[in-house]
Amino acid sequence: MRDDDADRYERTAEAAGMTLSEWARQALREAQRKQSSGDVERKLAALRRAVSYNFPPEPDIDTLLAEMEAGRLAEIEQGLGTRPPTHPPDADADAA
Repeated sequence: MRDDDADRYERTAEAAGMTLSEWARQALREAQRKQSSGDVERKLAALRRAVSYNFPPEPDIDTLLAEMEAGRLAEIEQGLGTRPPTHPPDADADAA
């Protein structure tokens, strides 16, 4: 940094009632916030796009749980809930 730049920054910091180091930290933080604002805009655009989709409304939790329970009970009554899960044949067993 050139001496005349340092002098100018020091005068600016003193006028703001800060040390040069504090003024520099604040200036750098502000510059960083401005630099990352593009990311914020990109994220906001993604959120706006997501909320524009027309998904059906979700049922309240009590309705959702009742529907799940009714479906599970129907499976049990049909004997579907008592079968063990099926697994694909073990490839290692075929090789032995």
